[in-house]
Amino acid sequence: MNRDQLQEDLILDEEIRLKPYRCTAGKLTIGIGRNLDDVGISRTETLALLDADIARAEQGLDNFAPWWRSLPEPAARGLVNMAFNLGAGRLAGFEGMLAALKCGDYNLAAAEALDSKWAKQVGDRAHRIAALFRSAGEDK
Repeated sequence: MNRDQLQEDLILDEEIRLKPYRCTAGKLTIGIGRNLDDVGISRTETLALLDADIARAEQGLDNFAPWWRSLPEPAARGLVNMAFNLGAGRLAGFEGMLAALKCGDYNLAAAEALDSKWAKQVGDRAHRIAALFRSAGEDK
């Protein structure tokens, strides 16, 4: 079987949809006819999406705060986690926290992160990220 031709046929018949939609049978569908209600996605596909989303979060940080790449690993990891969760645009609003990270005041960055509506919404996640920020200053 010509797999490339089959892919072309299926794209023609199903179309490429980059956002979820309801198919004619009422099933939640995405991509090229992927029935999310009945088939879902595999762990491998989930991890591929995660990798793409992490890259998107990193790119968002590169666009407005390229200095993030020079942060100690725990602080960088916490910041990417926040960018993943909030998106770069909303994360850019954390001006006090970002300024503290940029100048290496990791305790202040943690406090700023926790003093936010976001921290109240995400609970334990915010405390884990604040702990990452604080730990970045422990190596100094």
